[in-house]
Amino acid sequence: IQNSHTAKTVSRKSLCILNNQTVSGAEKMKIILAFLCIAPLALSARAEKDYSSSDSAASPETKSRFAMLDDVRILANGLLQLGHGLKDFVHKTKGQMNDIFQKLYIFDRSFYELSLQTSEIKEEEEQLRQTTARLQINNEEIKNLSQEMNSKIEDLIQNKIQLQEKVWGLEDKVTKLAIIQPSMQETKEISSLKAFVEQQDNHIKQLLKIVEDQHVQLNRQHNQIMELEDKLNHMELQELAENSFTGEQTEPEAIPFPVRNTTAVTYKSDGAAPDCTALYHSGMQSNGVYTIKPNGSEAFDVYCEMKFGSSWTVIQNREDGSLDFNQTWDAYTNGFGDLNEEFWLGLNKTYSITKQGDYILRIELQDWKDNKRYIEYAFSLGGPETDYTLQLSRISGSIPNALPEQTELRFSTADRDMDIINEFSCPENYLGGWWHSECEETNLNGKYVAPRSRGRLDRRKGLYWKPKKGRYYLLKSTKIMIHPTDLKSFD
Repeated sequence: IQNSHTAKTVSRKSLCILNNQTVSGAEKMKIILAFLCIAPLALSARAEKDYSSSDSAASPETKSRFAMLDDVRILANGLLQLGHGLKDFVHKTKGQMNDIFQKLYIFDRSFYELSLQTSEIKEEEEQLRQTTARLQINNEEIKNLSQEMNSKIEDLIQNKIQLQEKVWGLEDKVTKLAIIQPSMQETKEISSLKAFVEQQDNHIKQLLKIVEDQHVQLNRQHNQIMELEDKLNHMELQELAENSFTGEQTEPEAIPFPVRNTTAVTYKSDGAAPDCTALYHSGMQSNGVYTIKPNGSEAFDVYCEMKFGSSWTVIQNREDGSLDFNQTWDAYTNGFGDLNEEFWLGLNKTYSITKQGDYILRIELQDWKDNKRYIEYAFSLGGPETDYTLQLSRISGSIPNALPEQTELRFSTADRDMDIINEFSCPENYLGGWWHSECEETNLNGKYVAPRSRGRLDRRKGLYWKPKKGRYYLLKSTKIMIHPTDLKSFD
């Protein structure tokens, strides 16, 4: 009886444990093993009880048998609960394993794609190495051909000098023959000289043919090199560090000047000042928009910037790409934009200022790393009858020159192109009005292009500065301003 009571107590405690839903899967497995150990003990104890009480009366046997059936039901109910718990645990474990397999599949897929991208990058690097090697070989061949051509040209010059000396001698002898009858010996000498001249002439023709062939070959190789350089430049433009002014000479410190107000405002003077410099000397010493009236012109507004102890008249300002500079001829003639933001003053207004005397043209450039450079020119600007022809002569600067000097550059726009070179229209292809020459040096009125982390830049339609023997500098901001060279003319 005591063993049976103990088994019932253990069974009820196990059922209480099974009904607790907070137990973990591992604990449920432990409970199952405990039941498997306790159940035989309870049944054995019950059997001993039945055996010991076999001699008792019939009513106690019936009562004992009913008690044993209750214990069996309790154990069966407990085992059923354990079965349900074990089933839930198996389902949860199965779902977790499916999630793990799905994540492993995604990881394998990502790793495979990364391997493909790595292979493509390696192939591109190998192609770039091969292109660089071919470029070096072509450069060596060009050097050798140039040396050979120079040597042959020197020989040709020496032969020409010798031939010229002999021709002079022949002329002298022919002059003498006109006076006196030549002897037999002189006749033979003239014949031999004729033969020698013909031989030298044939030799010169052969050399010229060789030089011409070599020149054609050099041009072909030069074109191939230019194509390779163009491809390399496109790849270099993917990184902004290669489009900065790093390593160039820095701009000198500006001379301090008094500024009363840093905010750009509009000032109305009496309209008698011919430019910003004259306004500065009359007491207007703050940055801002002022009204000027050049000699022989109507009054109009300009932006004056205080710099180096004086004031400069700004004729172009670009800083954020908010204004489209792909304008018509009339727009570039009359001006467009906001003088306190991005603007183009206008060719007609600029000409009315510069025709008063000699002026300095200053161009200030800033790249996308905020490095600043400048260049200054002595210049002359023609009127509308010359299409505002510009002629430059460099004075100083901290960046290589990118505009032709001592050359008349006519202003061009897409709707009025005055500068077609080799049947190639610069304004139509490069956008924006400018003093184009060879369609390659620079274009400060082109499309405002910001560098991107992906893709290639259309540099030939962008805002850039390109020296003849240098790389493209992609620009973030530009400013063009003028200042008179002789202040006495405005006293």
